[in-house]
Amino acid sequence: MLRDSYDVIVIGGGTAGVIAAVQSARAGAGTLLVEKTGMLGGTMTMAAVNFPGIFHAWGRQVVAGIGWELVSRCVSECGGTLPDFDAIPPRPWMHQVRINPAVYAALCDEAVVESGADLLLHTMLAGVRRDGDAWRVTVCAKGGLREIEARALIDCTGDADAVGLAGGPLTVHEEKQPGTLVWRVGGYDVEKLDLHAIDAAFDRAVRDGLMSYSDIGWSAESGSLSSWLRRGGGSSNHVRGVSACDSEGRTRMDIEGRRLIMRMYRFLRRQPGLEGLTIEFMAPECGVRETAIIVGEETVTLDDYWSGRVWPDAVCYAFYPIDLHMDSGSGLDCRPLPEGVTPTAPRGALIPKGCPNLLVAGRCISSDRLANSALRVQAASMATGQAAGALAALAARSGQDVRTVPMPELRALLESHGALVP
Repeated sequence: MLRDSYDVIVIGGGTAGVIAAVQSARAGAGTLLVEKTGMLGGTMTMAAVNFPGIFHAWGRQVVAGIGWELVSRCVSECGGTLPDFDAIPPRPWMHQVRINPAVYAALCDEAVVESGADLLLHTMLAGVRRDGDAWRVTVCAKGGLREIEARALIDCTGDADAVGLAGGPLTVHEEKQPGTLVWRVGGYDVEKLDLHAIDAAFDRAVRDGLMSYSDIGWSAESGSLSSWLRRGGGSSNHVRGVSACDSEGRTRMDIEGRRLIMRMYRFLRRQPGLEGLTIEFMAPECGVRETAIIVGEETVTLDDYWSGRVWPDAVCYAFYPIDLHMDSGSGLDCRPLPEGVTPTAPRGALIPKGCPNLLVAGRCISSDRLANSALRVQAASMATGQAAGALAALAARSGQDVRTVPMPELRALLESHGALVP
């Protein structure tokens, strides 16, 4: 039964939030996890970006712990095999791990419930205020508004919603990375298609302003519909020019994503050989790459990330190329890390300025725009989620602030739960 008071409340049951809640509860803290949808897992389940990474760098594992436990268990449950992580791939993304979203969502349920944390789905965050030494969190459940107390609060919304409501400082860049709505098509035999003619028809439609190359890929300047058809769709599109920072913007992004799909669907079915094309899958919502970023006690810059700086208060590793998606041009600024470099993330980047015992994990940790484009991915979000869960549990149970918990205690707790700490 839902209580009126917890040691730790985690807002957001996505990539970082599930891990944060499980870690907090396994550490012995009374924990509540609040999620706005009916399914845990975030982008891996609701947005179908079901290829998390990257857990390994330069032939060794750099992110482990609870996130890796769930991902590897999901692969095992489905009878799959993991990549050969000892071999360094030509492209880092080749070490992303394909998982089944339905199985992963169910495993998240199991992990949260078995940890002893309470779980509240179909519930939105409505308010956050400081009351003495505690946070008063107002949530909107199906029965109405309810206020719950927490000694420590973790914002895993991906959008820094809790920090914003608490009055914490945020950075919101005018330009945002475009979103992506994942979908897959079938009902055709690609070998029987006149791909040259279909490509030519698509090129004409783009020139006439009826279609866009970003409907089938990252670039706004060129694209190959025949390659897209061979893949059967997937995550290759950009939903451009929309900020998903608030409910209005998020609504527009999801509508624009479905409009893109219908535009493509109607065009494709007019092409010879594609009359029977079907939409086999569409994600429930767009994958969002960028909204708000907190102003933290410390900020990870591109130089910090690119150089592999090991922060004195480092809580985890991260590994992914600079991966800034853009509305124009080639659509992607991708810069692989220098050989041997493995970046780290500091505790201070998880702590918004002026907000005692409030932590952030996931894609809105304190970082500049280019560093954030790499830190936002799933393995790093899981690692910061576990760090935040451990830190919140230690602070709440000891009566300390998250800023003053001794780093040796934090590192020891994380390592006892399988995390790899710099």
